[in-house]
Parts: sequence; C-alpha cells; structure tokens
Amino acid sequence: MAENQQRGRSDWRLVLRALRHRNYRLFFGGQGISLIGTWMTRVATGWLVYRLTGSPFLLGLVSFASQIPILFLGPFAGVWVDRLNRHRVLVVTQILSMVESFALAVLALTHLITVEEVIWLNLFQGVINAFDMPARQAFVIEMVVDPQDLGNAIALNSSLVNAARLIGPSVAGLIIAAVGEGYCFLIDGISYMAVIASLLAMTIVRQSGHKRESVLAELRDGWDYVRGFRPIWSILLLLSLISVVGMPYTALMPIFAGKILHGGAHTLGFLMAAIGVGALVGAVTLAARKTVLGLGRLIPITCAGFGAGLMAFSASRWFWLSMLLLVGTGYCFMQEMAASNTILQTIVENEKRGRVMSFYAMSFQGLAPFGSLLAGAAAARIGAPETLMIGGGICILGAGVFAMQLPALRRVVRPIYVRIGIIPELVEGINTASVLQEPPQE
Repeated sequence: MAENQQRGRSDWRLVLRALRHRNYRLFFGGQGISLIGTWMTRVATGWLVYRLTGSPFLLGLVSFASQIPILFLGPFAGVWVDRLNRHRVLVVTQILSMVESFALAVLALTHLITVEEVIWLNLFQGVINAFDMPARQAFVIEMVVDPQDLGNAIALNSSLVNAARLIGPSVAGLIIAAVGEGYCFLIDGISYMAVIASLLAMTIVRQSGHKRESVLAELRDGWDYVRGFRPIWSILLLLSLISVVGMPYTALMPIFAGKILHGGAHTLGFLMAAIGVGALVGAVTLAARKTVLGLGRLIPITCAGFGAGLMAFSASRWFWLSMLLLVGTGYCFMQEMAASNTILQTIVENEKRGRVMSFYAMSFQGLAPFGSLLAGAAAARIGAPETLMIGGGICILGAGVFAMQLPALRRVVRPIYVRIGIIPELVEGINTASVLQEPPQE
C-alpha cells in the first residue's frame, strides 16, 4: 500500500519526459504557437458578437454553431480516424482551420462582417473540429511511442492549451482595444503555419489498420464497446453533464466582464487569463505525476470543486475576487478533464481509440452547444449569475453520484492496469478475490 501511494505522488523531474520523443517535440512546439492564435480568436469572436448585438442569446448561438457538428459528425469521424492515416488527417484539418481564420480576418478588417457570417464560419470550424479532435487525441500514442509516457503527454498537451489560454486572451484584449478584432483573426491564421510545418517535419511509422467493416457496423461496434464498458461510460456521462451545465460559463464571460464587473475588452481578457492560470497549474501538476494511480479519486473531487467555483464566481461583484475564483475554477476543470482523458486513453483498446475519443469529443464539446444555447437563453431570462449558480450546483450533484460508483469502477479497471504493467508487483499471482477485497486507489 505504501509503495502504491509513493508511485501516485508527483515527481517534478518527470514533467517534460514525453518531450524525449522527436515527433512529440515537433508537435508540442508547433501547437504551442498555434494555440495562442486560437485563444485570441475565441476571445475576439465573443467580443465581436457582443459588440455588434449586445445579445446573450447570440453569444450562445455562435458557440452552439461552432460545436454542434461535433455531436452529429463525431461518431462517424471516429470511424474514419480509426481507418485513415491520423497524421494526414491532422495536416488537412489544420490547413482548413487556417483558411477559416483568414476568412474571418478579411471580413473583419474590411468591416463587412456580420453575425450571420460569424455563425456560418464557426459552423465550418465545428465540422473541421469533429475530425480534428479524435484524430489529435488518438495520434498522441503514435507520437510518444512508449505507452508509459502517454499520461505525461496528455497532461503536457493540457498544459500547452492552458499556457496559450493564459497568453492568448490577454494579448487579444490588448489588440482588440487598440486595433479591433480583425487582427486577432489574422494572427491566428498565420499561427497555423507553425503546427502545419511541425506535422510535415515528422517521421511517422504507419500503424497497422484493423479489419474494416461497413461504417455503420464499425460505428455500432464502437458504441457497444463504450456503452458496455462501465468505467468509460461513467466518465463520459460525467463529462457530458459538465459540458451542458458547466462549460457554458466561458460563453457568458463577456456579460460578466461588461455588465456585472463594468469593464471592457481588457477585463474579458484578464478573466479568461485567470481561468488559464488555474488550468495551467492543474495541467502541470498532472504532468508531474508518476502514474495514473489516484486519478479516479481526483475526478469527483475536482468536479465538485469546479461546481463550487462557478457558484462563488456567480455571486462575486468585485473584479479581483472574480479573478481569484476563476483561477480555482480553471484548476479544477482542467484536473477533471485531463484526468478523465488520461484514464480513457490508458484503458481503451487501441483499435477502437479513434471511436472512443470521438465519443469523448462529443461528451466534452459536442454537447456543449446545447449548454451554450441553454445558458444564453437562461441568462437572457433570469440573468447570467443565476444561470451559473444553478449549473455549479448540478456539477456538485454529478460529482457525488460518480463518487458513489468509484469502488465498482476500480474493480473493473484494476485488471487492465495489471495487464499493462501499471501495477507491476501484482502482475503475477493476481486473483479475483484480491481484486474484490482491496480495490486500488487509481
């Protein structure tokens, strides 16, 4: 027991160990540049829509348009990600994303942009993301090669996203205030060139494909696998709940920046950056972990913390207090999301990885549009603070339900950890009785 606990602790010397893989180093560098531009575009899009319309509902609708394709196309995209060369899929999706950002830039800089055009371009980006997200998640195992570094690579990816979340919104707020939203879109388009170049510089060993059936048959096979494997199903259900009632808080952030805290674009940038600070700390902390053991217990704890953070933020009317609360909220959200991702990637069968990660994308982002639409409508009717207060409370309830299921989930996951060597001292001589009597603290 003491040895298990020791292995579950963080070792800060191991934070960057996934970077010893050349392909992952290339991806990490290129993606780091591109993601800053992506976060600039997210902030600029929200502020542009709010400036043009002042409508909470349209803020939610734009977010809805950018994410709804993931829900409907995600399952089919997962099948194709399992069939196709994931490296080539990512090259194509990054090129198309670059085109979308340049289109936004041209329309904004020529002052021809309308909310309708923003919605259509965000819908196009959503279609791209439906293929990009499962391909990106499934491609990690091909870049790091050594499965022991998989969890570290996932956590470093999360660190990268949130370092960009810290830098991008802050820069976007300054640029919007100085010269307008169009230059944020332009910088984003240019930033995609870095990740495209990094992908083209990789040396990829082609993975052997699985036996192909019809798309519908493989889709059904992936669904049956997810639905029948209780740990995966429970994690995805909790992620779905958070996506619907928790994640929309970012879509409502312009309202808090402008109406609640009486600020401007720079206030929005600082609030989004505060989320990024907490999320970055959470991701780096996970990257320092030696093993996935202990992540199962972390999921309900951080989900409840996320809900409590939303409730406290919704009640705040002071800028600096709101910033502090968003740091904690971002920390808990990132820990919950990255821990869920790591466990899923660890226990999933490799030939079904693309399909499982497409369902992950659906749960994480595909259902979020309904949450954004619902949150926008609720905020217009009862107010943004009240909307977040209710959403935070529901997240806490969901965390409680997951915590009650955790002992049963451990009994299912433990033999998988034994088989792949995560619990090496139990590889020999394990029996069903020991699994049932002493579940691990994963």
